[in-house]
Amino acid sequence: MTDAKKGKPPYFKCAGYKLAIGEKTYIMGILNVTPDSFSDGGRYDSLDSAVKRAGEMVSQGADIIDIGGESTRPGHKSVDALEQIARVVPVVDRLSKELQVPISVDTSSAMVAEKALQAGAHIINDQWGLQMDSGMAEVVSKSGAGVIMMHNGDNASYKDLMGDIAAFLTKSIEIAEKAGIARESMAVDPGIGFAKTLENNLEVMRRISELSALNLPVLLGTSRKSMIGNILGLPVDQRLEGTAATVTLGIANGVDIVRVHDVREMARVARMTDAMVRI
Repeated sequence: MTDAKKGKPPYFKCAGYKLAIGEKTYIMGILNVTPDSFSDGGRYDSLDSAVKRAGEMVSQGADIIDIGGESTRPGHKSVDALEQIARVVPVVDRLSKELQVPISVDTSSAMVAEKALQAGAHIINDQWGLQMDSGMAEVVSKSGAGVIMMHNGDNASYKDLMGDIAAFLTKSIEIAEKAGIARESMAVDPGIGFAKTLENNLEVMRRISELSALNLPVLLGTSRKSMIGNILGLPVDQRLEGTAATVTLGIANGVDIVRVHDVREMARVARMTDAMVRI
């Protein structure tokens, strides 16, 4: 892991795109093509509505579009790979031709990832950090795509929260390297809301700068999540200000990409924060 000592790569390389790291915060717009996602389930599950929404998000400041074909909300029902492919691939195919930004697909299935990459996707956003499906790392490596590796787990039991998260992500990085994925094509995500209590999530937010030790771009996904709802006592559709607070703190502590629903507002928050913290 000698490369890790050189600091973050200067860019995040994902298929045909290179995103310079350190110059600005990138906005990843969430596009759920599912009937049951916690925030916007069913709103964009037709091809035309999904394509229209993606175009809107790019016009509002999205640098990346992240497409999900399976809800990961608490209590969600798993969706088999063929159903995910049926939901995601037609959208990827259209958007990769119509938009000039990287297209990410949110999946932990190598089969889904392979079909999405063949359809034109540029990034795989794996919520199990290449550790759920043993074929995932090779699929990403062969394609030259970028990969975002998120921390996850079966429960919220930790001896050392940030140490345990770093250890999980280090294993993910090692899997990626063994498969031949370049460090320039890797990013990590601490997994806010996944296998974590409210107290765990708040601690990750306070200590997120510690992930800089991994020397990779960091993605933060807090948009409208229950952490915000629990603190403010607000439903999903009233968590804009809480999301803005988490985005600001994250950027100030070294986050490079923020994954959000409210693209226009969070793009403004990111630009303002960047102006204060990036030199």
